[in-house]
Amino acid sequence: MKSIFLADAHLRNPSDDNYQLLLLFLSEIQGKAKKLFILGDLFEFWIGYNERNFPHYLPLLDSLTKLTESGVEIVYFEGNHDFHLGKFFSETLRATIYTNPAIVELDGKQVFICHGDQINSHDYGYRFFRFLLHNPATKILFPLVPAALVFRIAKKLSSRSKKHHQKRNIKQDYNKMLRLFADSKFRIGCDAVVTAHFHFPQLTIAENGNTLLSLGDWITQFSYGEFSAGKFSLHTYR
Repeated sequence: MKSIFLADAHLRNPSDDNYQLLLLFLSEIQGKAKKLFILGDLFEFWIGYNERNFPHYLPLLDSLTKLTESGVEIVYFEGNHDFHLGKFFSETLRATIYTNPAIVELDGKQVFICHGDQINSHDYGYRFFRFLLHNPATKILFPLVPAALVFRIAKKLSSRSKKHHQKRNIKQDYNKMLRLFADSKFRIGCDAVVTAHFHFPQLTIAENGNTLLSLGDWITQFSYGEFSAGKFSLHTYR
């Protein structure tokens, strides 16, 4: 059976188009996939709280639960908008959760999988900020801070990040950065690299079979990846 890869939906409200389309997509793959790999930023914001603090995500959580009950295994790579996921994911969904990039074997292939926010090794400011947010002490402290306050801060940070996104795209050659990063993983024996974060879909397969899959997003592109019969493919849902 096939494995499916998706990321960067940045879901906000159940009435949003991308939210509704994702619910439909998840309902269609119930029992039809072996694994669902979520490569981070499925949510606009999820960190360190019980699912009751996220009522706007309950339709999605219900859909993921039905997916698990249908026999689909969920593998979640935390992003830069969703981390310290909590017991709902580890216990209710019985998801395998990765807090960092990892090499996963799929049908005998060594596949390097990551969200992608750590690929730019020269973004020292972000890397320090990520270290602060992802460390175990922060995981303990977050539930002690009122959720409403944290949500307001997260909303401001997200808005600021979007304002600078276009400038970063002009300044950085992310396509070249991804290719160089993938080459570094091929040199250590990986057969494929699957990443997200950069919001542009790309599938490159070399003559020797080495594969780079960048997932795009589920905001306006509705792109996702598949792995079946030993090969990767890139699709658009609409």
